[in-house]
Amino acid sequence: MPTIVVLGAGVSGLTCALELAKQGGHDITVVAKHMPGDYDIEYTSPWAGANVLPMALDKDSWWERRTWPVLRRLAKEVPEAGLHVQTARVLRREKDVTTGLKAALADGLFQFDPWYKEVMDNFREIPANELPKGMHSGCEFMSVCINTTIYLPWLVGQCAKYGVQFKRCVLKHISEACSLSHTGKKADIVINASGVLACKLGGVMDKAVYPARGQIVVVRNEAKGFMPTSSGCDDGDDEIMYVMQRALGGGTILGGTYMKHNWDPNPDPNIAVRIMKRAVEAHPELTDGKGIEALSIIRHGVGLRPAREGGVRVEKEKIDGTWVVHNYGHAGWGYQGSYGCAEKVVELVDEITKQERRQSKL
Repeated sequence: MPTIVVLGAGVSGLTCALELAKQGGHDITVVAKHMPGDYDIEYTSPWAGANVLPMALDKDSWWERRTWPVLRRLAKEVPEAGLHVQTARVLRREKDVTTGLKAALADGLFQFDPWYKEVMDNFREIPANELPKGMHSGCEFMSVCINTTIYLPWLVGQCAKYGVQFKRCVLKHISEACSLSHTGKKADIVINASGVLACKLGGVMDKAVYPARGQIVVVRNEAKGFMPTSSGCDDGDDEIMYVMQRALGGGTILGGTYMKHNWDPNPDPNIAVRIMKRAVEAHPELTDGKGIEALSIIRHGVGLRPAREGGVRVEKEKIDGTWVVHNYGHAGWGYQGSYGCAEKVVELVDEITKQERRQSKL
């Protein structure tokens, strides 16, 4: 029975642990500095919105295509997981289309005739007479919003049901994970789901990894009907607009920013005001037209998306004689690609296991 240590208890690490545990035949330990219930700038997953807005281009869409059916099923059949169905509204601004701002429109989410129109339920182009002022075009589709404060502990519970054990620790080098299995045995395989800290972890030190700082405001006001996002805003290239209401009383997330290479953990009050103004303008029902003064703020937050030049890294390599399967660099799509990436991790673990068995017979 292979001994596996999963490094990282964010959505990527927990989903990998769960899918490996479901497969059976493994002793699995999740080791991490931070666990669900913690809030720390190094721990990205609790800060996420999180909803499903397909971001990849068609050629890189496999992760999201494989994940969506699972999240859709959870929202409809497993209410205790903390997901619910909402309509996503994706808007392309006139000025972004006419001036050709490639940064936004190159994103798979905002492309015309997107690949996800055949994947997401109830997809429709928004008629011109329904578009808000200043918008060139847009689309709507059925999506989900995830209450991360419920979903992450639910993943822990599911892992525990299948025998996964958990251990808190701080690692300086990936090789230290080998000795942290709850069995006391040396790990045969380490799953590296260290997120943004992959750029600092000894033995990995991936210089392509960097933080993309996201600032949000969480409010009690309800965003009924839809979750809007647009291709840009007038407040700067690294500021964005989105609104999403979490399931089961989780509040409404107002966002946000996408500030590359920015490690600042402190909410900026000026940015917060701009976030709230954009949200109320896009979704006036939040305050019944009364402006940001009528927003009931729960908290301000900052999270660091684990972005990576060249995209996600899901591959295997040997480090100090132990097989390591990497799964990091998801930027802002960690939740909506989680099961697709975990599926690939399981495949790589199977390849390693079969390879080691063949060699042991030689």
